[in-house]
Amino acid sequence: MSRVVNPASLARPSGYSHGILVEPGRRLLALAGQVAWDQHCRIVSDGFSGQFEQALANLLAVVKEAGGTPESVVKLTLFVTSKDEYARSVKDVGECYRRLMGKHYPAMTLVEVKALLEEGAKIEIEGLAAI
Repeated sequence: MSRVVNPASLARPSGYSHGILVEPGRRLLALAGQVAWDQHCRIVSDGFSGQFEQALANLLAVVKEAGGTPESVVKLTLFVTSKDEYARSVKDVGECYRRLMGKHYPAMTLVEVKALLEEGAKIEIEGLAAI
């Protein structure tokens, strides 16, 4: 498995881990950015939390196909078009997150971007998994 690394000298993380140490013998899976598309390349929701849930579900589908579980995810990067909209939706996003990921919190980064390539997308999630 992997080991969470949260040094006591840093602020206590909430909803993420400072680091994840991957133990020897695991394979690294690079996860391309996923938006809230369905299988027909249509954005499934106008709402931020609905888009978050679909994008994370899409990313986890790749992890599962490779033989992993949500606990295999060691790093997530969330690209959002509005940090304010993310902040307003954080409670619903947290519920969606726990529904899909449980209490597993990989290393995470959130980056506000001007726009995403896909029209109407409010969030894109990429990551790394150790399987």
